[in-house]
Amino acid sequence: MLYLLLIINIIAFITFAWDKWKAVKHKRRISEAFLFTLIFLGGTIGAILGMLIFRHKISKRSFLIKTALIILLQLLIMISLKSFIINQLTN
Repeated sequence: MLYLLLIINIIAFITFAWDKWKAVKHKRRISEAFLFTLIFLGGTIGAILGMLIFRHKISKRSFLIKTALIILLQLLIMISLKSFIINQLTN
């Protein structure tokens, strides 16, 4: 599981770098839906690092709000899973 998270974060980081390169070169961009999918699937750290290091999407308020909502959703899912696992172990 840890390896999968590492891989998705590396992919997210590289994808944000690639999209920034495409933006600078005025090439066809990677869709925001795909970027959000990478974030949702666990590439949050890689995406945030890519955003900060490459200064990509950090001034786009709607993107930041949607990213924050995805992170909040991830936290809620993790809390729910933790509660579920604890309940299963105590019963």
